Amino acid sequence: MTTATNPRALAHPAREEIRLEGVLHALSDAVRLRIVREMARGGSGGFSCSYFDLPVTKSTTTHHFRVLRESGVIRQTYQGTAKLSSLRRDDLDALFPGLLDAVLTAADSQAVRLGDS
Repeated sequence: MTTATNPRALAHPAREEIRLEGVLHALSDAVRLRIVREMARGGSGGFSCSYFDLPVTKSTTTHHFRVLRESGVIRQTYQGTAKLSSLRRDDLDALFPGLLDAVLTAADSQAVRLGDS
């Protein structure tokens, strides 16, 4: 896991440290999957945590973002006072070709089927 001397720098796994079981675990939670779906739809820019309208408390939201970051699904950086999150699509596609697209397609199909889109 890469760390920096800057106290505001967050630890992220390097590409070669990202593990399939960690990614699958992170994506197995409905709230985290919702976050990833929204990021994938929103493009490559960074999103603040407040961008997402989630049905959980702020502390639980923080936990979900930490799980996504520590598994290598997202990257978080500080820009001023805001913590911005972005999907690590390039890393995930290089390590697990087609996985993210398959999960997102399946999640979209499920949301339509359940009326949650």
